[in-house]
Amino acid sequence: MLLVLFCIGITVEAMTAALSAGKQKMDFFGVIVLALLTALGGGTVRDVVLDHHPLTWVNRPWFILVVIVAALITVQLSFLMKYFRVVFLVLDAVGLAVFSVLGTRVALSEGHGFIICCIAAVITGVAGGVLRDLMSDRVPFVFSRELYGTISVLIATVYVGLLALDVREDVVVIVALVIGLATRLLAIYYNKNLPVFEYLGDDQPVDPRVRRSYYYVRRGLRPVARAMGLHKAKYALLNRREQRRHHQEQTWQVSESAQEASQELAATTEDFIPTSVEGPADDSTPPQVVTPRPDRAKQARRAVSEAAYRRRAEHLARNIRAPRVRPPRGFTHEK
Repeated sequence: MLLVLFCIGITVEAMTAALSAGKQKMDFFGVIVLALLTALGGGTVRDVVLDHHPLTWVNRPWFILVVIVAALITVQLSFLMKYFRVVFLVLDAVGLAVFSVLGTRVALSEGHGFIICCIAAVITGVAGGVLRDLMSDRVPFVFSRELYGTISVLIATVYVGLLALDVREDVVVIVALVIGLATRLLAIYYNKNLPVFEYLGDDQPVDPRVRRSYYYVRRGLRPVARAMGLHKAKYALLNRREQRRHHQEQTWQVSESAQEASQELAATTEDFIPTSVEGPADDSTPPQVVTPRPDRAKQARRAVSEAAYRRRAEHLARNIRAPRVRPPRGFTHEK
């Protein structure tokens, strides 16, 4: 059964490769080479990596003839291929499941474990299509749009898991094929694929899930920080000291109008400074006049505040209009 399904799989792969070669305007030799790479390339790469000899197409050379005939028939009947798109998708899913099962069986026969079995299944099922797309000068189809390699990993996992449960091998093969085929067809029908990564350079947006995760991490670490004494209250004295130092380094800048007002106020104040007389009451000794020094800092602050009030009043007078008063109801202007 696996041999028949394998022949169906390489036939479908050869036909898809012939159509891809036609889109690139290749000659017949290019069509045949691309069909051979697509249909038999995955198994060849797997056998070379796992050092499994002889190669599949060396052991059975008639596989090459099947691929060549399928490619040439596709060239002659290419105008009918648009009517068999659904059939091609179903047969391609069958080929993927068969190639994955065969890759897993070869890896197990060589004595490898689960991870190598998954890699062998992916190489067998995907490498042919990757070679086809690379030879056609485009991004491999399996890397961008479809669930393809993931299904190979699923098939290998089911196969190895059922064998570990001592299930008969023929039952394991059937179950793995059915699960792989059903998963692939459901992915095609519902258009399911893996998330696509797109890097936009400097314009790359921040994932909102990352922002939310950062918020929850910070909120969860706050009780730990308080318990360990690492919260902000520990550094309150240091912060207050830095603020005091910054306040001392500040310089006050007074506008020219404020300086002039301060000077005028100081001159006016000095003219009316009261004097006090100290000394004996007799007329023999001349009285000693004591003049108190004016508080220059207080006068400067008062001048600055008065200048600011004056500027504010002028601004309001220029920019604020008087409110419109609505006349009372029933009032009419006399003509």
